[in-house]
Amino acid sequence: MIKVRQLTGTIGAEVTGIDLSQELNNETFAAVQAALNEHLVLVFPGQDLTAPQQSRFSQLFGPVEPHPYGSRPGIDEAPEVIVLETKPGRRGARNDFWHSDVSSAEHPPALSLLHARIVPDGRGDTLFCNMYRAFETLSPGLQKALLGMHAMHTPEAIRRRNEAEPGTDSPKMGDLHPPVKHPAIRTHPHTGRNALYVNPFFTERFADMTIEESRPLLEYLHQRSTQPENIYRHRWRVGDLVVWDNRCTMHYAVRDYDENQPRRMHRTTAGGERPFLRVPGKKASAA
Repeated sequence: MIKVRQLTGTIGAEVTGIDLSQELNNETFAAVQAALNEHLVLVFPGQDLTAPQQSRFSQLFGPVEPHPYGSRPGIDEAPEVIVLETKPGRRGARNDFWHSDVSSAEHPPALSLLHARIVPDGRGDTLFCNMYRAFETLSPGLQKALLGMHAMHTPEAIRRRNEAEPGTDSPKMGDLHPPVKHPAIRTHPHTGRNALYVNPFFTERFADMTIEESRPLLEYLHQRSTQPENIYRHRWRVGDLVVWDNRCTMHYAVRDYDENQPRRMHRTTAGGERPFLRVPGKKASAA
């Protein structure tokens, strides 16, 4: 029987009593899904999954997809399992900025799953924040204003990152699609709760506003989202599998290690829907 232990007052839980290398029955998966809906980030310690086993578990949440911009290699027996690796002669690209994974896609990933295979002791933590709470703790007036706004998310952020730091495992980017418009507040399809959906990396501006006009409000929202009481900081151990919901969280990968301190993680993503906002009494609205 699985056990769920809350990790902070606002986000994160540890799940034990489960072996993810085995197929889960409907009752067990329902318990996992309920825990994820409540805690947004789940930590499964002590797992030892092959790439196909990780892919199989990920598929329970939705179709498993490769990175939409091809920015990471996959594993031969399971190409949808992406390798994030730092070792001598090979540096992983930086992810030390708050973001929701690939929010610049028309259908961003619903979930991300990261399995720790090699970790530098005490380094490479990942921080997560609760975007439900980021929205719900705003003033009623600002909430009302944001419910009527959309934001533009650009894939150019990935190109700029890769070109700013040559020599990493991320390739040069080819032609990329234009910025994508998403609601500034999105409704979660399972919980019905509304979450703030802007982030410092992919969100360029609000729709119908300039970058300069958008910057003060975006910076204020980012600051509110990442207050200490809204964050869970995960210290990785070999065997950890961490699952997080991109529809209602942001995350930040601490970069306090280098290629002389090897780190290898296997990542999968479960595909999601186009972000939408459902206002009571009205038809759901997307871009």
